[in-house]
Amino acid sequence: MVKVLVPLAEGFEEIEAVTIIDVLRRAGIDVVTAGIPGSLVVGSRNIRITTDKKIDDIDPEDFDALVLAGGYPGYVNLGKTQKVLNMLVNFNSAKKLIGAICAAPTVLAKVGLLENKKAACYPGMEKELPYPRGSKVVVDENIVTSQGPGTSIEFSLKLVELLVDKQKSKALKKELVY
Repeated sequence: MVKVLVPLAEGFEEIEAVTIIDVLRRAGIDVVTAGIPGSLVVGSRNIRITTDKKIDDIDPEDFDALVLAGGYPGYVNLGKTQKVLNMLVNFNSAKKLIGAICAAPTVLAKVGLLENKKAACYPGMEKELPYPRGSKVVVDENIVTSQGPGTSIEFSLKLVELLVDKQKSKALKKELVY
């Protein structure tokens, strides 16, 4: 079974995080949430989420993919977490799937993962990326990026397509009435 890590830092974007977790789990993917710094994390709209684990209890080798939600100051806190930065570099070196939505693609850019890659991000933050695109979802090799809360379902369905297959993504699209 495919296993995906979704780290949640204080100030994460709730729509993005919950949509990613929900859609991937509906696809039969084993999604593990990891809180930064602890297992109770508060989103940007004051919604509290209890994560499966703390980031310090995560073994990155256990995962096939890493997906980052945006939100403010969530993406800033992700970018300050050395373990997340190290995982991004290691996952990219291993060509494992990396997803980032909203402002989170700037964290990928911070560690050099978007050099020579096209990416989407929250409108207005394009200057933070080397090759920004206005598309809702952009796939460039092993990296999938998207614009924000309103593109969360499309982003999550693309992740399902890449992690499982196109048929599962189409079936979920119909089930979700998307």
